[in-house]
Formats: sequence, C-alpha cells, structure tokens
Amino acid sequence: MNIAVPQATISAEAAHAAVAAAVSHASALGVRINVGVTDTAGNLVAFLRMPGAFPQSIRIAIDKAATAGGFGFPTAKWMDVCGTDEGMKLGFSAQPGLIVFGGGLPIRSAGQLIGGIGVSGASAQQDEACARAGLLAIGADDIEA
Repeated sequence: MNIAVPQATISAEAAHAAVAAAVSHASALGVRINVGVTDTAGNLVAFLRMPGAFPQSIRIAIDKAATAGGFGFPTAKWMDVCGTDEGMKLGFSAQPGLIVFGGGLPIRSAGQLIGGIGVSGASAQQDEACARAGLLAIGADDIEA
C-alpha cells in the first residue's frame, strides 16, 4: 500500500509573476486591486496590494484564490453549480472563506490543479480579467470564463 501521494503545487516564482501580471493589467484598466495566489489547500503563496486598493478586499482576494484553487473552478461558477438548490446556495455562501462571486480562477498546468488566483477591488468582471492576465503570464492553462 502506498501511503504517500505526490502532489504538484504552484512555485513561488510563478505565483509572484502571476500577481505582478494581474496588477499590471489592473493598472492598464485604471483600477486598484488586491491579488493573491494560493496552493490547492488555500495556503497563501504570493500577494500584492496596489496602493489605494480597498483594504477590506485583501481577505476577499485571498479567499477567492483559495476557493478557486480548492474546488478547481472559477468562483463565478458557484451559483451555476448550485443550480436551483436553495439549500446549497445558502449553505455554501455561509461557509467562512468560500466566495461565490467572480474574481477567483483555478490555476492548472497541463490540466493539473496547482493553485488559485483571486483578485478583489474592482468589478467582478475586471477582477476576473486581472486574474486571467496572471494565468496567461505564467503559461497556465486558460479556462473558459
């Protein structure tokens, strides 16, 4: 019996490059964001806060990254996953740290889930565009919005 299972994770270098690219994209959009990258367990690997970004969005950005990285799909997809099940909608949205609106994307390399990136501070669409810029900058798999 094998008691250990190898698991890939995002490197510190890639995480820092992703947050830098997300901030660069935010600058081009004229918005100020917080951006975090976590591993699949939700542990913070990299974080950047633009001067003037909402301090209340720091935790939201990290939670978006952890939610997307842990579950493997964009945070914007949560309501679709729940469908018409009101119990699921209420239950999941009430879980501490679980984000059910846009701005968090899973990070995959060659199809393997290795972490998540979360952005908060602008609209959900702008947050997700900044997160996607982070993915593209490091050569991670792009995902359907």
